[in-house]
Amino acid sequence: MTQINLIAAMAKNRTIGLDNTMPWHLPADLKHFKAITMKHPIIMGRKTYQSIGRPLPGRQNIVVTRNQDFQLDGADVVNSLDQALGLCQGASEIMVIGGANIYQQMLPKAKRLYLTFIDLDVAGDSYFPDWHGLGFKQIDSESHTADETNPYCYRFVTLEAS
Repeated sequence: MTQINLIAAMAKNRTIGLDNTMPWHLPADLKHFKAITMKHPIIMGRKTYQSIGRPLPGRQNIVVTRNQDFQLDGADVVNSLDQALGLCQGASEIMVIGGANIYQQMLPKAKRLYLTFIDLDVAGDSYFPDWHGLGFKQIDSESHTADETNPYCYRFVTLEAS
């Protein structure tokens, strides 16, 4: 059976976005994201795709949108999460990369959450759903201090459904 994982970076209040952008720049998190998602299908909403601006190389890019006329080069466009999952048959793992609505719908199906907690208070209009009380247990944590490249303290945490 294909394992569904969610990957996200968030500020202290679970903010994941503001005006369709991430309100921080953290190169170490981008490297972490690439390492975890590489060679796995990635599922994202249309707004997440548009914020990235291009298909991510080395991964099957699947974009979910209600817009029946939306088309892209280099990515599969579907109109439901069921269609997205159908395109991933045979994959050992699927990585869900956002946005908030897609995370909310996929959280109950997730086996793992790869979360980056950024020590930052920032306003947002998009939030990662609350996973507390859903039976996820921490299986890994790695803390990092700010440095010349990464302006905030941050933590990579992996949670697994029990």
